[in-house]
Amino acid sequence: MRILVVIVATTVMTITSCSSGKKNNESALENYDKEITVDNRIVDKYWRLKILDGQNVVMAENQERELYFILKADENLVSGFSGCNTFNGSYTLDKPSRIRFTHMASTMKACPDVNADESKFLEVFELTDNYTIEGETLSLNVGRRTPLAVFEAVYFE
Repeated sequence: MRILVVIVATTVMTITSCSSGKKNNESALENYDKEITVDNRIVDKYWRLKILDGQNVVMAENQERELYFILKADENLVSGFSGCNTFNGSYTLDKPSRIRFTHMASTMKACPDVNADESKFLEVFELTDNYTIEGETLSLNVGRRTPLAVFEAVYFE
């Protein structure tokens, strides 16, 4: 009788450990797939605007700072500066090189003497559905058209 109890207990333990191992493996695969979805080349970087709608962007003398954005990986938040106002929102990344911006909001400060087309810049985030990265250059695109905006990565020492 003792041998039968030992065999049954061993069988139950083996089946239980195999099924929990399967769950752990499935969970690890799901996390691995999510990690692949997050493109580390684009997140947690300061992206300075260089070209908007095919035109080079030059910072105005009286402008507070350059136009830029940052994607925060741990919270899926985007924030930046559009020439006069700050903005923020959410983003999602998907394979291959897909990006969507949502819940975008901006401060409403008036800067009549700053020559920056904030509405055109912010429209980029509404229209963008994909991106390309070559070296330290990021292009935000819609479909396969000419990039809506081109940015360069800036690193602070």
